[in-house]
Amino acid sequence: MLRRLLRWFLVLALLAGLGLAAWRFSRPEPVGVVVKPVTRGTVERTVANTRAGTVKACRRAKLSPGIGGQIVRLPIREGDTVKAGQLLLELWNADLVAQAQLAAKEMETARSRAQAACIQARLARRDAERLVALKKSGSVSQERTDQAVSQAEAGEAECTASRAAVRSAEARVEVVHANLERTRLTAPFDGVVAEINGELFEYVTPSPVGIPTPPAVDLVDNACFYVTAPIDEVDAAAIRVGMPARITMDAFGDRRFAGRVRRIADYVLDVEKQARTVDVEVAFDDPEDRGRLLAGYSADIEVILDTRPDVLRVPTESVMDGGRVFVFDPAARRLYGRAITTGLANWDHTEVNGGVSAGEQVVVNVDLPDLADGAPARLAEEAP
Repeated sequence: MLRRLLRWFLVLALLAGLGLAAWRFSRPEPVGVVVKPVTRGTVERTVANTRAGTVKACRRAKLSPGIGGQIVRLPIREGDTVKAGQLLLELWNADLVAQAQLAAKEMETARSRAQAACIQARLARRDAERLVALKKSGSVSQERTDQAVSQAEAGEAECTASRAAVRSAEARVEVVHANLERTRLTAPFDGVVAEINGELFEYVTPSPVGIPTPPAVDLVDNACFYVTAPIDEVDAAAIRVGMPARITMDAFGDRRFAGRVRRIADYVLDVEKQARTVDVEVAFDDPEDRGRLLAGYSADIEVILDTRPDVLRVPTESVMDGGRVFVFDPAARRLYGRAITTGLANWDHTEVNGGVSAGEQVVVNVDLPDLADGAPARLAEEAP
């Protein structure tokens, strides 16, 4: 009898062991999840550029003389800071300088002749008026009076012609000076000389129509910068001038610059094999930021369309289609699906109006195939 009971006990123990082993091998493996907390904070609705934008100077001029010639003065070097009106380059113009001097002398001569002619005209007019008065008393003849009046009128006409000659001489002086100015290149605004194409005694020629040539001097206004970047046509419709924006540049790492939309292009740019975009310009808010910038930096913009401060939010990567998230219960070590009501959203956070509470942990690696309501789970950094 004892041996029979012992045998049954061994059989039952064996069956229990087999059952336990089968249960352990058949139970689902806990899902390794990465979680982030539900927090309170600011959520913004933003739009960003589709391709890299560019930092541009508010004013940039690629300058060349209006005529061709040999460079005889080049008082600047690349990197120099210049003031508006400062001479940048001068071509050989000795012939024009001589013409200007000659025109000035001719103008002085014309003025002197006009002055003499007008004095003679005034004298002739006074003589004619005196003779007309004497004619009334019969002291002089009609013939002499008529002759004096004609001479006075002729003198006045000569005075008028002389003054016209003066104006003509003045116009010639202006023409010569205008031609002379075409040989001198001056700065139209304060800025920095970015590039010089030419050396002393080299010849420069103006660009022919339809054939672009390098400018003699490239001048950049380094006191004012902005960013222009392409925005997808779908997103551009919501942007308005004056909206706040953030600017990031590869040259400055993760640093963000505050800005504001200053212009939206009036047309959609349709480039072959690319999405249709609208160029948006963003100006920098902080004047001190401009001094450390260089024209040509690549930049990205993020225009802030709407802001909600101090709201409940979850990481956007945790939100699945249909407005659903998975909450990790560390006590039960299980996942529970929750339907949430969402509001504003961006790449980082999504506003939540219901379904979760602050402090709860939501799963962010939602592409796992074994996610299910009630599924066992563990944190991904824990050993299985």
